Amino acid sequence: MKTTITSEQAHYCEASARVLLGDGFFRVDSRPARDYGVILLRWLAQKRQGMPIAVLDGLAGCGIRSVRYGLEAGATELVVNDADPQRLALLDHNLAALSQRDGVHWQASSGTIQKLLASFVLQEKHFDLVDLDAFGAATDLLPAALGAVRLGGIFYLASSDGRSFTGHDRPAALRRLGAAVRAQPCSWELALRLQMGAVARAAWTMGHGVQPLLCFSEGRTFRSAVQLTRRPAAAEEALLGLQAYCHRCGNHWGTSLLAWKSLGICSNCGAEPVTSGPLWRGPLQNTTVLKAALELEQKAGLNSLSPPALKQLQRLINDAAEQPEAFALADLARQLGGDMPPLKDLLKALVGAGWQAAASGIQAMQFRTDAPWAEVLRLAR
Repeated sequence: MKTTITSEQAHYCEASARVLLGDGFFRVDSRPARDYGVILLRWLAQKRQGMPIAVLDGLAGCGIRSVRYGLEAGATELVVNDADPQRLALLDHNLAALSQRDGVHWQASSGTIQKLLASFVLQEKHFDLVDLDAFGAATDLLPAALGAVRLGGIFYLASSDGRSFTGHDRPAALRRLGAAVRAQPCSWELALRLQMGAVARAAWTMGHGVQPLLCFSEGRTFRSAVQLTRRPAAAEEALLGLQAYCHRCGNHWGTSLLAWKSLGICSNCGAEPVTSGPLWRGPLQNTTVLKAALELEQKAGLNSLSPPALKQLQRLINDAAEQPEAFALADLARQLGGDMPPLKDLLKALVGAGWQAAASGIQAMQFRTDAPWAEVLRLAR
């Protein structure tokens, strides 16, 4: 049955976009993810210096992302796909807004993302941005999706399989990620590093490298934006590793997969850890890119960033996540008999003692430090 679009239906407005949502799944609260896609594409378009900018929105829903990419971020060619054929009329209606910009071409399609990606690989068709806002774990799509990204372009991936990625369904994690995953308090960080590890491994099999630009979560969905590079950076493979967590004392530590035998037991209490990996142990944010994208946003004056997105972005800019382990204040409080020190006071004490320390931008009430866990406990007491 063909979907009927009427002018009486209520529209949803977001930044420069005014769209009909239709009957499919849509979350207003996911706006920060859409905001970040816009500012990253605008940053890339500025670097391309007037070259055409092609976007693949492979799991488009109502098409709001593509409308914003065309109106706010400089996209000139958009392929907008949703597997539900009932969405085509809705996509055509919403994408018609792009006609207000000269030089923007778009096409809407209805088909499985697997077939669409395979067709682009066969055509050797590449995009500056491939956006897959997926349900569940989309790791099966990684080789074909990365094959559709132009070198230097951006792959923007979302996964909503929280049980597998956070270690609450270990057999599923093994099937979908090819990784052992054990539950721990810093679950969002764990999920993002597992996702980045899967993306990196897929890129490496193709002879390419990856540069994380932005990784974040609100607890429901885990999102990573990475830049595809022609080849891996020097020692990039050493950033794939294992992470250990001690349930007895709350300690975290890890090592490169190239030196997995050095993981050992907990240096603080001697207990056997639970281990997750392989996962990404490099930075999760490229703060130079994020600062540049924010500066372009402020110059553009398009209000692409909502206040919640801007607040979160500033937290991520302050935490590149170069230290691959995060620590939870809740674990610290458990060791202290229930007393939880104020985070700012703990960080001040660590820095004052000569250690690096910062609040986590990924999850509240967590922090990073290069201090041994025993030293953290001593200063907290």
